[in-house]
Amino acid sequence: LPLPTPMPPNFSGQNLRGRNFKGQDLTGADFSHADIRGANFTNAILQRANFAGAAAGLQKRWLTLQLVIVLVLSVISGFLSAFSGYLAIYLFLPGDEQSFIGGVIVLLFYAAFLYVTARHGMAASLGVTAGAFAGAVAVAGAGAFAGAVAVAVAVAGAVAVAVAVAGAVAGAVAVAGAFAGAGAGAVAGAVAGAVTFAVAGAGAVAVAGAGAGAGAGAGAGAVLFNGYVAWRALKGDEKFAVIRTIGIAFAAIGGTSFRGADLTRTNFTGANLKSTNFNHTRQQQTNFTHACWKDAKKLDRARVGNSILANPAVRDLLVSRNGYNKSYVKADLRGANLNGVNLNQANLKWADLGEATLQQADLRDADLTETLVIGTDFTGAHLTGACLEAWNIDHTTNLNEIDCQFVYLLRNQQERRPSSGDFASGEFTKLFQEVLSTIDLIFRNGIDWKAFTYSFNKLVLDNEDTELSIQSIENKGDGVMVVRVNAPPEANKAKLHSEFNQTYEAAVKALEARYQAELQAKDDQITVYRQQSADMLEITKLMANRPVTVEVNATAESKAMNESADQSQNFNVGGNFNINANESVVSLRGISGTVTQTINQLQTANRPNAVELAELLMQLQNAIATDPTLKPDDKTEALEQVNTLAKAGQNPQDDTLKKLANTAVKVIKGTIAALPDTAKLAEACSQLLPAIASLLGL
Repeated sequence: LPLPTPMPPNFSGQNLRGRNFKGQDLTGADFSHADIRGANFTNAILQRANFAGAAAGLQKRWLTLQLVIVLVLSVISGFLSAFSGYLAIYLFLPGDEQSFIGGVIVLLFYAAFLYVTARHGMAASLGVTAGAFAGAVAVAGAGAFAGAVAVAVAVAGAVAVAVAVAGAVAGAVAVAGAFAGAGAGAVAGAVAGAVTFAVAGAGAVAVAGAGAGAGAGAGAGAVLFNGYVAWRALKGDEKFAVIRTIGIAFAAIGGTSFRGADLTRTNFTGANLKSTNFNHTRQQQTNFTHACWKDAKKLDRARVGNSILANPAVRDLLVSRNGYNKSYVKADLRGANLNGVNLNQANLKWADLGEATLQQADLRDADLTETLVIGTDFTGAHLTGACLEAWNIDHTTNLNEIDCQFVYLLRNQQERRPSSGDFASGEFTKLFQEVLSTIDLIFRNGIDWKAFTYSFNKLVLDNEDTELSIQSIENKGDGVMVVRVNAPPEANKAKLHSEFNQTYEAAVKALEARYQAELQAKDDQITVYRQQSADMLEITKLMANRPVTVEVNATAESKAMNESADQSQNFNVGGNFNINANESVVSLRGISGTVTQTINQLQTANRPNAVELAELLMQLQNAIATDPTLKPDDKTEALEQVNTLAKAGQNPQDDTLKKLANTAVKVIKGTIAALPDTAKLAEACSQLLPAIASLLGL
């Protein structure tokens, strides 16, 4: 008997403070409402684990240790601030003129430092400080100024460094204190301020009695500056992100650790995640795919590294589940759990939603322009009124059970689909699933059918393991034609599209060169060829406007037919595209003789319905050859297709020839599409082609 599947461990409501789960497989484990403060889940497998309502963070002993460290840092900050105040006052005490100039330089540097900090943040001011200090040392070393002035410049650099370090340390102290805990943070902040102020004032008094007040003022200014830095860091100001990062990293020391853990589909609903470390390890990244953060508490005070949680807007969305009318332009939401979120009217332009799950999400009137949604699950999502311009989807995008009345394919509510009315149930999914399984071949100046037929067949032969067929031909207006090709969802559509375009462009150039050689007058031939192309454009427009679905299939077996075809001289274009030179310059009379010979061979073939089929093909041949409205080139093209039909009749079991015959029927229809319905050829084809197709089993 098979062993029973072990049940996931249940730690619900338990006291797990300081427990070590490092590297363990805890898939599906229940930690709901457990006390996991200080627990170590580094590199653990926690897929589908439940931490709903759990309490993470620091144990009391670590909180006490952090408070001691905060106090030590406060003392250091106080001494640095006192040193700054001491130098500022010292240079303005009665003395020589050079000392006074040094004091002015110090004040100017203070002002510049404060300005850069306020406008550009702490990182920029620290960079300016380091540069200024290096410059001061260089000037003093070079002796560019008088000795006293050089000393003053060097002192100015030293003062600047002192102020900068004092601000950075004090800011980190304040942030760390605030993140350490509500009560402890308040105490730490108060103590830090008091110590800083006291030490700064004492340092000033030590300089001179007359400068005591000024020294105390300098110390007070340093305290205010440090408080401003910490306040902006707590508010999430990007200018002081470095201070906030230091504070968060400090507060997470000794806290609950999920470093490098696999948190796929893990549930943190309502969990308190203050002082929790989600950063990666040297061995692996922490996996947040589809983790649920709904109503998680103090996630902004957790160490999240460079994950999607580092973006405050994304973090707020994952916690609150409310992104109504908000902007997430270029946001990284890859792998996010957005089930049921409100993204009504949200701007998700250029966002990365790859592998995210948006089941039942409200995306009505949302802007999904150029959004990446490969591997995204939209099951049951609401998409009415959404803009889907150029959104990036593939066969891995789940569009099942979508609730959608209409969408727009262009921004500013343009190109509504459906154009009027609403989607019926399941129509939206069907529409976009068809798009996923097709390749759109776009022709902006009409279609050269010779080049197209060759290029498409070559594409099929070169990709014999991929089933390809023409689904439809559409007229988009302004000379733009679209041939939609069926392809398996897993096919590399970009590669197939590129291969066809390269072959088609080479074929068109080769055919154009052929026409030039035949007519022997370059300028005139180009004009004639362009006119013929324009005529063909009109033909394809009429054909595309007819309610007909074109299906063309070809496989690698057509290689055999190509090899058994006329072995006359070939010429090569670009090393890859071969055109039969004898056939390309054959006259209308010559092709008529070839068709007659092939039909005669069909009549003598011992095949079912061969004689009847030959009779119909002879009638079709005669109708094409004698029609006065068809141009010679069009007659030649149509007769070549009749020849293909006759060859297919000789080998009815050959699937490749049958598929090529199907293509031939469509090409003949396209050739005569420009003729009026009352024309004799059009009337004959309307009767002959269905009968021929039936005998060929098309």
